[in-house]
Amino acid sequence: MPRAGAAQAASSEVGDLRLERGDDGLYLSANLQFELPELAEDALQKGIPMFFVADAQVLRDRWYWSDRQVAETTRYFRLSYQPLTRRWRLNISSTPFTNSGLGVVLGQNFDNYADALSSIQRFSRWKIAERDVIESDAVHTVNFRFRLDISQLPRPFQIGAVGRSGWNLLVSRSQRLGAEPAK
Repeated sequence: MPRAGAAQAASSEVGDLRLERGDDGLYLSANLQFELPELAEDALQKGIPMFFVADAQVLRDRWYWSDRQVAETTRYFRLSYQPLTRRWRLNISSTPFTNSGLGVVLGQNFDNYADALSSIQRFSRWKIAERDVIESDAVHTVNFRFRLDISQLPRPFQIGAVGRSGWNLLVSRSQRLGAEPAK
């Protein structure tokens, strides 16, 4: 059964997005539902790492002007397959990946592709804003976006991927965070 890029884009969605006010900030939890584009999955199987970016932007609603951005955070993912060991490796970082090897990166190993992809699709209590920027009496909007980062692919893939729907993966959703009830 062939998979079309357009059909995949239509089935990509944020299944469950929860916002939680904590004592020290605003947390986001989400379950993404998507399948990797066939071209990206094929490249992964050949040992070429794929890069993903998750963005969360918090806007304070204003009636007199455009909404004001109060917080923005980004998380970077690198998923790779090691053909010799037949293991999957997922690296998660708060900064873009570079070849310098510097920075704080969380690394996890998986025995199969399904487990590695499932780990990417779950966000649990990701801190997206500090407590002092979220006003308790104001309405805020959170814009969440998850995408395949083609700019981090090797140069030959970047050239071939431009304008091709087989490399597109974008999952996004916006949700309002109401004012806290008065105590």
